[in-house]
Amino acid sequence: MSRKPRIAFIGTGGTIASVGRDSLDMIRYAEQGILLSSEDLLARVPELEDIAEVTPVAFGPLISPAVGPREWRRLHRTIQDLGAADPRPDGIVVTHGTATLEETAYFLNLTVTLDIPVVVTGAQRPASGLGTDAWPNIVNAVRVAGTAASRGRGVLVAFNDEIHAARDATKTSTLKLHTFRSPDFGALGHADNDQIVFYRRSERRGVPDVEFDGQAELPRVDIVPSYAGADGALIDAAVAAGARGLVLAAFAPGYVTPEQFEAVERARAAGAVIVEGSRAGSGRVPEMSTLRVADCITADNLTPQKARILLMLALTRSTDPSEIQIMFDHY
Repeated sequence: MSRKPRIAFIGTGGTIASVGRDSLDMIRYAEQGILLSSEDLLARVPELEDIAEVTPVAFGPLISPAVGPREWRRLHRTIQDLGAADPRPDGIVVTHGTATLEETAYFLNLTVTLDIPVVVTGAQRPASGLGTDAWPNIVNAVRVAGTAASRGRGVLVAFNDEIHAARDATKTSTLKLHTFRSPDFGALGHADNDQIVFYRRSERRGVPDVEFDGQAELPRVDIVPSYAGADGALIDAAVAAGARGLVLAAFAPGYVTPEQFEAVERARAAGAVIVEGSRAGSGRVPEMSTLRVADCITADNLTPQKARILLMLALTRSTDPSEIQIMFDHY
Protein backbone atom coordinates (compact mmCIF):
# COMPACT_ATOMS: atom_id res chain seq x y z
CA MET A 1 0.00 0.00 0.00
CA SER A 2 1.49 3.35 -1.06
CA ARG A 3 1.90 6.01 1.60
CA LYS A 4 -0.24 9.10 1.66
CA PRO A 5 1.49 12.30 0.50
CA ARG A 6 2.98 14.55 3.17
CA ILE A 7 1.56 18.08 2.87
CA ALA A 8 2.65 21.15 4.81
CA PHE A 9 -0.31 23.46 5.46
CA ILE A 10 0.39 27.18 5.97
CA GLY A 11 -2.61 29.22 7.05
CA THR A 12 -2.12 32.97 6.58
CA GLY A 13 -5.67 34.07 7.44
CA GLY A 14 -8.23 35.76 5.21
CA THR A 15 -11.88 34.97 4.58
CA ILE A 16 -11.19 31.24 4.56
CA ALA A 17 -10.19 31.50 8.24
CA SER A 18 -12.82 34.02 9.30
CA VAL A 19 -15.72 33.47 11.70
CA GLY A 20 -18.76 35.72 11.43
CA ARG A 21 -21.67 36.47 13.75
CA ASP A 22 -23.78 33.64 12.32
CA SER A 23 -24.09 31.41 9.26
CA LEU A 24 -25.72 34.17 7.20
CA ASP A 25 -22.93 36.69 7.82
CA MET A 26 -21.17 36.67 4.43
CA ILE A 27 -20.06 40.30 4.30
CA ARG A 28 -19.28 41.86 7.68
CA TYR A 29 -17.53 38.89 9.30
CA ALA A 30 -14.21 40.76 9.49
CA GLU A 31 -15.75 42.99 12.17
CA GLN A 32 -15.66 40.00 14.53
CA GLY A 33 -11.87 39.88 14.32
CA ILE A 34 -11.83 36.08 14.63
CA LEU A 35 -9.35 34.23 12.42
CA LEU A 36 -8.80 30.49 12.74
CA SER A 37 -5.28 29.09 13.00
CA SER A 38 -3.90 26.41 10.69
CA GLU A 39 -4.64 23.80 13.35
CA ASP A 40 -8.22 25.01 13.74
CA LEU A 41 -8.84 24.93 10.01
CA LEU A 42 -7.52 21.39 9.65
CA ALA A 43 -9.57 20.22 12.63
CA ARG A 44 -12.71 21.22 10.75
CA VAL A 45 -11.85 19.05 7.75
CA PRO A 46 -11.39 15.52 9.17
CA GLU A 47 -11.79 14.13 5.65
CA LEU A 48 -8.18 15.17 4.99
CA GLU A 49 -7.00 12.20 7.03
CA ASP A 50 -8.09 9.93 4.18
CA ILE A 51 -6.20 11.99 1.59
CA ALA A 52 -2.84 13.02 3.01
CA GLU A 53 -0.66 13.45 6.09
CA VAL A 54 -1.21 17.16 6.63
CA THR A 55 0.98 19.13 9.04
CA PRO A 56 -0.10 22.62 10.12
CA VAL A 57 2.49 25.40 9.95
CA ALA A 58 2.02 28.53 12.04
CA PHE A 59 2.18 31.81 10.13
CA GLY A 60 -0.60 34.41 10.48
CA PRO A 61 -3.34 34.96 10.80
CA LEU A 62 -3.68 38.11 8.71
CA ILE A 63 -6.33 39.82 6.65
CA SER A 64 -5.18 39.87 3.03
CA PRO A 65 -5.18 43.69 2.65
CA ALA A 66 -2.41 43.63 5.29
CA VAL A 67 -0.20 41.37 3.16
CA GLY A 68 2.68 43.02 1.31
CA PRO A 69 6.39 42.62 0.56
CA ARG A 70 7.39 42.05 4.19
CA GLU A 71 4.87 39.19 4.51
CA TRP A 72 5.90 37.83 1.10
CA ARG A 73 9.50 37.54 2.27
CA ARG A 74 8.46 35.82 5.49
CA LEU A 75 6.22 33.38 3.62
CA HIS A 76 8.98 32.73 1.08
CA ARG A 77 11.42 31.90 3.90
CA THR A 78 8.87 29.59 5.55
CA ILE A 79 8.36 27.70 2.30
CA GLN A 80 12.08 27.45 1.54
CA ASP A 81 12.75 26.16 5.07
CA LEU A 82 10.05 23.51 4.67
CA GLY A 83 11.73 22.40 1.45
CA ALA A 84 15.02 21.97 3.30
CA ALA A 85 13.50 19.92 6.13
CA ASP A 86 14.10 16.19 6.55
CA PRO A 87 11.79 14.66 5.61
CA ARG A 88 10.57 17.41 3.35
CA PRO A 89 6.91 17.56 2.37
CA ASP A 90 5.63 16.25 -0.95
CA GLY A 91 3.71 19.48 -1.41
CA ILE A 92 2.80 22.75 0.30
CA VAL A 93 -0.61 24.41 0.62
CA VAL A 94 -0.99 28.09 1.49
CA THR A 95 -4.41 29.44 2.49
CA HIS A 96 -4.79 33.15 1.87
CA GLY A 97 -7.31 35.97 1.71
CA THR A 98 -8.58 36.49 -1.82
CA ALA A 99 -7.94 40.26 -2.02
CA THR A 100 -4.18 39.83 -2.53
CA LEU A 101 -4.01 36.07 -3.15
CA GLU A 102 -2.98 36.46 -6.78
CA GLU A 103 -0.13 38.82 -5.89
CA THR A 104 1.29 36.56 -3.19
CA ALA A 105 1.01 33.54 -5.47
CA TYR A 106 2.82 35.31 -8.32
CA PHE A 107 5.59 36.53 -6.01
CA LEU A 108 6.12 32.96 -4.82
CA ASN A 109 6.08 31.75 -8.43
CA LEU A 110 8.96 34.14 -9.19
CA THR A 111 11.07 33.36 -6.13
CA VAL A 112 10.57 29.85 -4.72
CA THR A 113 13.27 27.40 -5.80
CA LEU A 114 11.66 24.13 -4.70
CA ASP A 115 10.68 21.39 -7.13
CA ILE A 116 7.63 20.34 -5.10
CA PRO A 117 4.12 21.67 -5.73
CA VAL A 118 3.09 24.90 -3.99
CA VAL A 119 -0.67 25.47 -4.11
CA VAL A 120 -2.49 28.59 -2.92
CA THR A 121 -6.19 28.67 -2.09
CA GLY A 122 -8.74 30.76 -0.24
CA ALA A 123 -12.49 31.20 0.05
CA GLN A 124 -15.18 33.70 -0.90
CA ARG A 125 -17.36 32.79 2.08
CA PRO A 126 -16.10 32.71 5.67
CA ALA A 127 -15.52 29.45 7.49
CA SER A 128 -18.73 30.05 9.46
CA GLY A 129 -20.84 30.89 6.41
CA LEU A 130 -23.69 28.82 5.05
CA GLY A 131 -22.41 26.88 2.03
CA THR A 132 -18.84 28.06 2.58
CA ASP A 133 -16.33 27.12 -0.10
CA ALA A 134 -13.55 26.94 2.51
CA TRP A 135 -13.64 23.19 3.04
CA PRO A 136 -13.84 21.95 -0.58
CA ASN A 137 -11.12 24.44 -1.57
CA ILE A 138 -8.85 23.16 1.23
CA VAL A 139 -9.49 19.54 0.31
CA ASN A 140 -8.80 20.18 -3.38
CA ALA A 141 -5.68 22.23 -2.67
CA VAL A 142 -4.29 19.34 -0.60
CA ARG A 143 -5.16 16.90 -3.37
CA VAL A 144 -3.48 19.08 -6.00
CA ALA A 145 -0.37 19.56 -3.84
CA GLY A 146 -0.09 15.82 -3.31
CA THR A 147 -0.39 14.95 -7.00
CA ALA A 148 2.84 14.18 -8.87
CA ALA A 149 1.42 15.77 -12.03
CA SER A 150 1.43 19.16 -10.27
CA ARG A 151 5.24 19.28 -10.31
CA GLY A 152 6.90 21.54 -12.83
CA ARG A 153 3.82 23.72 -13.41
CA GLY A 154 4.83 26.64 -11.21
CA VAL A 155 2.86 27.85 -8.22
CA LEU A 156 -0.79 26.88 -8.62
CA VAL A 157 -4.07 28.44 -7.51
CA ALA A 158 -6.73 25.86 -6.64
CA PHE A 159 -10.19 27.39 -6.36
CA ASN A 160 -13.77 26.36 -7.10
CA ASP A 161 -12.71 22.95 -8.50
CA GLU A 162 -10.28 24.58 -10.98
CA ILE A 163 -6.49 24.76 -11.13
CA HIS A 164 -4.87 27.93 -12.44
CA ALA A 165 -1.32 29.12 -13.01
CA ALA A 166 -0.31 31.78 -10.47
CA ARG A 167 0.88 33.97 -13.35
CA ASP A 168 -2.52 34.04 -15.02
CA ALA A 169 -5.10 33.77 -12.23
CA THR A 170 -6.87 36.95 -11.18
CA LYS A 171 -9.86 37.76 -9.01
CA THR A 172 -12.75 38.70 -11.29
CA SER A 173 -15.77 38.91 -8.96
CA THR A 174 -16.23 40.52 -5.58
CA LEU A 175 -18.47 37.82 -4.10
CA LYS A 176 -19.10 34.94 -6.52
CA LEU A 177 -17.45 31.57 -5.83
CA HIS A 178 -16.04 31.36 -9.35
CA THR A 179 -14.00 34.52 -8.83
CA PHE A 180 -10.57 33.29 -9.93
CA ARG A 181 -10.13 33.14 -13.68
CA SER A 182 -7.28 33.08 -16.19
CA PRO A 183 -8.79 35.45 -18.78
CA ASP A 184 -6.58 34.81 -21.80
CA PHE A 185 -5.86 31.10 -21.61
CA GLY A 186 -8.13 29.48 -19.05
CA ALA A 187 -7.51 26.96 -16.31
CA LEU A 188 -4.66 24.44 -16.38
CA GLY A 189 -6.92 21.68 -15.15
CA HIS A 190 -9.73 20.59 -12.86
CA ALA A 191 -9.93 19.18 -9.35
CA ASP A 192 -12.79 16.80 -10.01
CA ASN A 193 -14.20 14.64 -7.26
CA ASP A 194 -12.62 11.47 -8.62
CA GLN A 195 -9.40 12.79 -10.16
CA ILE A 196 -6.99 15.71 -10.52
CA VAL A 197 -6.80 16.37 -14.26
CA PHE A 198 -4.40 18.67 -16.12
CA TYR A 199 -4.92 19.73 -19.72
CA ARG A 200 -2.10 22.20 -20.37
CA ARG A 201 0.92 23.93 -18.84
CA SER A 202 2.27 27.46 -19.00
CA GLU A 203 5.21 28.23 -21.27
CA ARG A 204 6.45 31.03 -18.99
CA ARG A 205 9.23 30.60 -16.42
CA GLY A 206 8.33 29.98 -12.81
CA VAL A 207 9.13 27.76 -9.84
CA PRO A 208 11.80 26.40 -9.59
CA ASP A 209 13.47 27.92 -12.69
CA VAL A 210 13.74 31.45 -11.29
CA GLU A 211 16.50 34.05 -10.93
CA PHE A 212 15.08 36.33 -8.24
CA ASP A 213 15.96 36.42 -4.55
CA GLY A 214 12.81 36.13 -2.46
CA GLN A 215 14.58 37.72 0.50
CA ALA A 216 15.72 40.87 -1.31
CA GLU A 217 14.50 44.27 -0.18
CA LEU A 218 12.05 45.37 -2.85
CA PRO A 219 12.15 48.92 -4.25
CA ARG A 220 9.06 51.08 -4.38
CA VAL A 221 7.01 50.62 -7.55
CA ASP A 222 3.64 52.32 -8.00
CA ILE A 223 0.72 51.66 -10.34
CA VAL A 224 -0.84 54.65 -12.12
CA PRO A 225 -4.17 54.22 -13.96
CA SER A 226 -5.20 55.97 -17.13
CA TYR A 227 -8.70 57.41 -17.36
CA ALA A 228 -10.41 60.11 -19.39
CA GLY A 229 -8.90 63.48 -18.56
CA ALA A 230 -6.11 62.11 -16.35
CA ASP A 231 -3.24 64.53 -15.78
CA GLY A 232 0.29 63.80 -14.60
CA ALA A 233 -0.26 64.50 -10.89
CA LEU A 234 -0.20 60.87 -9.76
CA ILE A 235 2.93 60.11 -11.78
CA ASP A 236 4.75 63.15 -10.41
CA ALA A 237 3.65 62.28 -6.87
CA ALA A 238 4.89 58.70 -7.18
CA VAL A 239 8.31 59.87 -8.32
CA ALA A 240 8.42 62.44 -5.52
CA ALA A 241 7.59 59.64 -3.05
CA GLY A 242 10.64 57.70 -4.20
CA ALA A 243 9.25 55.26 -6.75
CA ARG A 244 12.04 53.61 -8.70
CA GLY A 245 9.55 52.17 -11.13
CA LEU A 246 6.07 52.85 -12.45
CA VAL A 247 3.51 50.50 -13.96
CA LEU A 248 0.97 52.25 -16.16
CA ALA A 249 -2.49 50.71 -16.14
CA ALA A 250 -3.00 52.32 -19.53
CA PHE A 251 -5.90 52.45 -21.96
CA ALA A 252 -5.97 49.28 -24.06
CA PRO A 253 -3.85 48.46 -25.97
CA GLY A 254 -1.34 50.76 -24.24
CA TYR A 255 -2.18 54.45 -24.56
CA VAL A 256 -2.00 57.21 -21.95
CA THR A 257 -3.36 60.76 -22.02
CA PRO A 258 -1.13 63.51 -23.45
CA GLU A 259 -0.65 64.95 -19.94
CA GLN A 260 0.38 61.55 -18.58
CA PHE A 261 2.74 61.13 -21.51
CA GLU A 262 4.56 64.30 -20.52
CA ALA A 263 4.68 63.20 -16.86
CA VAL A 264 6.06 59.81 -17.83
CA GLU A 265 8.84 61.54 -19.76
CA ARG A 266 9.64 63.53 -16.61
CA ALA A 267 9.61 60.35 -14.53
CA ARG A 268 11.97 58.60 -16.92
CA ALA A 269 14.30 61.61 -16.91
CA ALA A 270 14.34 61.36 -13.10
CA GLY A 271 15.50 57.73 -13.36
CA ALA A 272 12.26 55.79 -12.94
CA VAL A 273 11.82 52.61 -14.99
CA ILE A 274 8.48 52.55 -16.81
CA VAL A 275 6.36 49.50 -17.60
CA GLU A 276 3.29 49.94 -19.76
CA GLY A 277 0.42 47.62 -18.98
CA SER A 278 -3.28 47.69 -19.72
CA ARG A 279 -6.31 48.31 -17.56
CA ALA A 280 -8.36 45.94 -19.76
CA GLY A 281 -7.49 42.78 -17.82
CA SER A 282 -6.86 40.72 -20.95
CA GLY A 283 -4.51 40.78 -23.92
CA ARG A 284 -0.87 41.74 -24.38
CA VAL A 285 0.46 45.27 -24.77
CA PRO A 286 2.18 45.61 -28.18
CA GLU A 287 5.06 47.88 -29.05
CA MET A 288 3.75 51.20 -30.35
CA SER A 289 5.10 54.69 -30.94
CA THR A 290 1.97 56.77 -30.30
CA LEU A 291 2.04 58.23 -26.79
CA ARG A 292 4.80 55.79 -25.93
CA VAL A 293 7.90 56.98 -24.10
CA ALA A 294 11.29 55.73 -25.31
CA ASP A 295 12.66 52.72 -23.39
CA CYS A 296 9.21 51.93 -22.02
CA ILE A 297 8.89 48.23 -21.15
CA THR A 298 5.76 46.38 -22.24
CA ALA A 299 4.02 44.21 -19.66
CA ASP A 300 2.93 41.54 -22.14
CA ASN A 301 -0.45 40.33 -20.80
CA LEU A 302 0.35 40.67 -17.09
CA THR A 303 -2.18 42.57 -15.05
CA PRO A 304 -0.80 45.82 -13.60
CA GLN A 305 -0.65 44.34 -10.10
CA LYS A 306 1.46 41.44 -11.31
CA ALA A 307 3.61 43.61 -13.56
CA ARG A 308 4.42 45.63 -10.43
CA ILE A 309 5.71 42.52 -8.64
CA LEU A 310 7.88 41.48 -11.57
CA LEU A 311 9.25 45.01 -11.93
CA MET A 312 10.11 45.20 -8.22
CA LEU A 313 12.03 41.95 -8.46
CA ALA A 314 13.63 42.90 -11.80
CA LEU A 315 14.93 46.16 -10.31
CA THR A 316 16.87 44.16 -7.72
CA ARG A 317 18.89 42.78 -10.62
CA SER A 318 19.05 45.54 -13.25
CA THR A 319 17.85 49.01 -14.20
CA ASP A 320 18.51 48.49 -17.91
CA PRO A 321 15.13 48.57 -19.72
CA SER A 322 16.33 46.13 -22.39
CA GLU A 323 17.33 43.57 -19.74
CA ILE A 324 14.10 44.04 -17.83
CA GLN A 325 12.09 43.63 -21.06
CA ILE A 326 13.68 40.20 -21.48
CA MET A 327 12.47 39.29 -18.01
CA PHE A 328 8.95 40.38 -18.90
CA ASP A 329 9.15 38.34 -22.10
CA HIS A 330 10.21 35.21 -20.18
CA TYR A 331 8.13 35.39 -16.99
